Amino acid sequence: MNEIFKKWGLYSIVLLLSMAIIAGCGTQDQEQGIQDEVNLEEEEIISDDNVELDEDRGEQFPVTITDDAGREVTIESEPESIVSIQASNTEIAFALGLGDKIIGVSDYCNYPAEALEVEKVGAQDMNAELILTLLPDVALVSDYHFNSHPEILEQFEEAGINVLVVGSATSFTDVYGNIEMIAAATGSKDKAEEIISDMQQRHDAIKEKAEESITDKKKVWVEVSPAPDIFTTGQNTFMNEMLESIQAINAAEDHEGWVKLTEEEIVQLNPDVIITTYGYYIENPSATVLTRDGWAEVPAVINEQVFDVDNDTVTRPGPRLIEGVETLAELIYPEIFK
Repeated sequence: MNEIFKKWGLYSIVLLLSMAIIAGCGTQDQEQGIQDEVNLEEEEIISDDNVELDEDRGEQFPVTITDDAGREVTIESEPESIVSIQASNTEIAFALGLGDKIIGVSDYCNYPAEALEVEKVGAQDMNAELILTLLPDVALVSDYHFNSHPEILEQFEEAGINVLVVGSATSFTDVYGNIEMIAAATGSKDKAEEIISDMQQRHDAIKEKAEESITDKKKVWVEVSPAPDIFTTGQNTFMNEMLESIQAINAAEDHEGWVKLTEEEIVQLNPDVIITTYGYYIENPSATVLTRDGWAEVPAVINEQVFDVDNDTVTRPGPRLIEGVETLAELIYPEIFK
């Protein structure tokens, strides 16, 4: 501020000089020379004011965040480099516009395509030596890493790496919280608000349309792994919340979390639609289900209502979950949502 006052003082002096010279000499060249000096001082003063306003408007650091391990993490300045050791966190970080800052990702990070080009730093078993060599400003880890490898995370912190534990999510609300946490740690709150708002608006639109249009609810069986060990998703899972959003009935709604059922138990549920999520490693999963012994009388099989969806859009806690809801709506109630 003192510097600005000094410059205004200089500006006044220049104005007085210009008046004196113009009065004494009256030449056009002199007037122009004085005016150029005045303009230069004005530009410098205005420029300094803008810098101060921009800094006040964009300042988000230092920031203290309570992560999902209950730890207070203080980040002194905006991170310039990030390592993400969880696929969902990587998707969130890229969606927040942080792609150019990500210098390490997990072995399973496959989205967006740019993530495939980033240095791989392990998965549940982290490559601690490589991460310490990369020395990122922030490491985004999972609660699994916190519980299983506390000594490695301690090494990271001792090396000056800010470790942020992003916990497991089982609902859209949880995902919104994860997006907000990562955004707060990286100075991208505005982008987080934009992402969350878009997800909420699209989700609300689907819920409203389903409530208005669907009177005959379909029962849906979800397979997250193929026979012989068939697992499904019960209460407190993304898939259950998605099915409820579109007024469908989860055939496994009496179960909690991810649960294994026998083929005999599944057949007795008589689902109208069957959704599989393992087409990325099983060729033509729908055909496999349709030709299973003992399933011929299942309504979904009779009517060939068996569909495979992208696993990552219905189980990975990131921004693409809304795409999963939209896909399920179109597959289960095509007459309404397609």
